[in-house]
Formats: sequence, C-alpha cells, structure tokens
Amino acid sequence: MNEATSSISAAEANLLRVEAARYALLRRLAYAIRHQLVMHLQPIGMVNEVLDRRLRVPQPDLAQVREGVGKINTLSKTAVNACLDVITWLAPEAGATVPAEAGVQEIMELLRSNFSFRGFALLSEVQALPQPVNKGAVRLVLPGVLLALSDTMDAPAQIVISGRTGEDVVQLQVRVSPQPGEAPPAPQLPYRGLQWADVLAMARSEDVDLERTDTSATLTFPVLE
Repeated sequence: MNEATSSISAAEANLLRVEAARYALLRRLAYAIRHQLVMHLQPIGMVNEVLDRRLRVPQPDLAQVREGVGKINTLSKTAVNACLDVITWLAPEAGATVPAEAGVQEIMELLRSNFSFRGFALLSEVQALPQPVNKGAVRLVLPGVLLALSDTMDAPAQIVISGRTGEDVVQLQVRVSPQPGEAPPAPQLPYRGLQWADVLAMARSEDVDLERTDTSATLTFPVLE
C-alpha cells in the first residue's frame, strides 16, 4: 500500500511539475501571442473605417462598398482562424502534427520581435524539413529552450536554430553566440525566468529528447506518420 501510494505521489508530483512549467511558458508567451492575434484584428477596424466614410457620401459607390464588405469578410475569417489557433496553445489538439520546418517558422515569427527587443538576434537555418512532428511538442519545447537559453545569457547575442533529419527523427539544434556591441537595458520579464528543469519536464512529457550545454541545446523529435 505504501509503495503504491509513493508511486502515485511521484506521478502526481511529475504532472504538477509539467503543468507548472507549461503555465510559466504560456505566461512568458502571452504578450507575443496577443500581438499575433491583434495583427489579424486591426485590419478589420481599418477597413471598416474606410467603408464607413464611403457610406457617408450622398451617393456611395456601391462597387467600392461591395469591395470593402468583401475585404471585411475575408479578414474576419482569417481572424476567426487565428482566434481558434490561440485556443490550441492552451488546449493542444490530440495528435495534431506540423511539418518541422513550419513549426520552427511559427515560433520564429512569434518570438523574433521580443528577442530583438531584449538584444538577441533570432535566426533560423532550418530548411526542407517537411517531416511531421507533434505540433504541441514544438510549441512547448522549442520556445522553452529559446527562453531558457536567453534568460541565462547576456545580450547582445545571436541565437541560431538549425535542423537535420535522422532515422525516424528530426533534430533541432539551438546555438547562442555572444555578439559585439553595447548591452541593452535589461527588460523586466513578464513572469519568472524559464529554468532548465521546466524545459526538461515539458520535453519528457512530449517524448522529446533534450541535450544541452551552457550555450546550446539539441532537441530530437520523433517523426509521426
């Protein structure tokens, strides 16, 4: 009975560790995710203002009005899809996959501006990696590694992501190298720093192998058919 209780407690403790790490990561990503969402919503308001002005004239040009309505319709559909995609950050779809290259590109677009503001040049050398990998795993572990590395390194620095394929796996390597220049003011983090224990917990929960040094990390994702 004691052994069973001990085993259950260990499993529960591990689950709590993973959930705490995911929460910390999402808190760090929240502003970037919101920025991405606003990018899809702002154009709707801009087109609406133009359309409103056109409707206020004594004889509106109906062709222009129809064009404006069509743009709003298209932009609204894009915004809805973006909102639905944000939900999958909070509740990942079971079994959802993404081409490895596309998964890396999504994280690059999400974090590039934030990292630049902090004094880190985020670059990707990943090309021609169409192999499907777990979408939720990429969204958790890759940004976790990027944040853990940048939280412990001084800026300015360059962070490069490269990739290669192996037998039934995709490997992503993240390397940090110091760059000459004046260090920017240290920004106030929106939440606590990401610890390597957090990243390792998330990696294990997603069946991702993680190896790291002080200035690099290698992630191995299983290819999913």
